[in-house]
Amino acid sequence: MSLTSILSAEAIENAIKNCQAPDSFCYKTFFNQCGLSSKTPQEVKDVFRILDEDNSGYIEEAELKYFLQRFVPGARTLTEAETKSFISAADDDSDGRIGAEEFQTMVLS
Repeated sequence: MSLTSILSAEAIENAIKNCQAPDSFCYKTFFNQCGLSSKTPQEVKDVFRILDEDNSGYIEEAELKYFLQRFVPGARTLTEAETKSFISAADDDSDGRIGAEEFQTMVLS
């Protein structure tokens, strides 16, 4: 399964373009622009599985740094500030990583 089987390639490209500058990434804006926030809970979980590169059931800080590159190879990495902000926004249980349920809640809220 690929991200473009769930989200349109055009929407992904536009979302990536709008956060090219360092420290310009806003997860809410990105999820809206790429269309993820309008997907079903199951589709959001499918996207989570794609982003969870090591299949640990969590998106850790190291994986999150390359979040945009999972959507478009060659996209920039997230800055440390963006990564920490992203984790703190989703990490309800304060374990330093984002679980599938936390990701789904973040995307669909």
